[in-house]
Amino acid sequence: MNHPGRWWHALEDGRIQCDLCPRDCKLHDGQRGACFVRQREGDAMVLTTYNRSSGFCVDPIEKKPLNQFYPGTSVLSFGTAGCNLACKFCQNWDISKSREVDTLMAEASGDTIAQAAMQMGCKSVAFTYNDPVIFAEYAMDVADACHARGIKTVAVTAGYIHAEPRREFYSKMDAANVDLKAFTEEFYFRQTGAHLAPVLETLEYLVHETEVWTEITTLLIPGKNDSDAELEAECRWIRKHLGQDVPLHFTAFHPDYRMMDVAPTPTSTLTRAREIGRLSGLNYVYTGNVHDAGGSSTYCPSCENVVIDRDWYEIRNYALTDAGACNHCGTQLAGRYQKFGKPFGARRIPVRLRQAA
Repeated sequence: MNHPGRWWHALEDGRIQCDLCPRDCKLHDGQRGACFVRQREGDAMVLTTYNRSSGFCVDPIEKKPLNQFYPGTSVLSFGTAGCNLACKFCQNWDISKSREVDTLMAEASGDTIAQAAMQMGCKSVAFTYNDPVIFAEYAMDVADACHARGIKTVAVTAGYIHAEPRREFYSKMDAANVDLKAFTEEFYFRQTGAHLAPVLETLEYLVHETEVWTEITTLLIPGKNDSDAELEAECRWIRKHLGQDVPLHFTAFHPDYRMMDVAPTPTSTLTRAREIGRLSGLNYVYTGNVHDAGGSSTYCPSCENVVIDRDWYEIRNYALTDAGACNHCGTQLAGRYQKFGKPFGARRIPVRLRQAA
């Protein structure tokens, strides 16, 4: 169903402008924005995917990826359709580029989702698969329902959002993984149809002005954004502007969507990127989408012992106190922690919400 949209204003020429993200789409009656899901209807903006999802899964939190946000817990993940970026390499293009809004599942209210997460023992609910920024009104209402039941909320996002909605949206989130696509304006403009600066502004806002636990992911695409110089620049910026404790994930690309002619990322590229991050002074640098136990494990920044030993998404050994301090030397690790129980493991469980709730 269509739901009243926020963050827009009328223009003198009769169009209305969407003020949600830096695309600033200007719409005549009936037109949709670049994200496809925000539409002008009469003299107002509506969200066409409110209360509707492309599907639900229970995942390990490490799959988001969030390695230092209640490690070993499960998260109920869902998305809708559409996206406000146009990445040629999109790894979820069947969802983010979807124009089949009518095929989305119905009956996915905030209360239904929160109740299902609670009944399935999930620590959190993640807005993922496509960018929750474009369905912010829906995500925020779901977040309110989750918080009323003690369920945490997670945004997996490209961080492409204007300041006012950013402030309101992230006030409802407990954690975020921000997809930093690359570290050059040329890449952002040519490969995503967006710009780098607003994403960096979102990262600085999250780390310095909110309590949102933040991790960063960069998908490394051979020959596009994986040069030593670019990786060093990215890691230096993170160290200088965000600090040494923001976890950074380098993940492997596989050919998809409109970038089928590029080879998959070699494991050696991820290993090199991780070493660049560590040499730049970052305490927590990970590799992803490949089998690399060393690159997926968490190390104490003081004594350098392994404190969370991971193999893919399986936690094989956990050496932190309930508060997240190293069992070996007592150093407090950055992140969010609780008493560690039986880890959820690497399972991925598709869920039909009607059954769960």
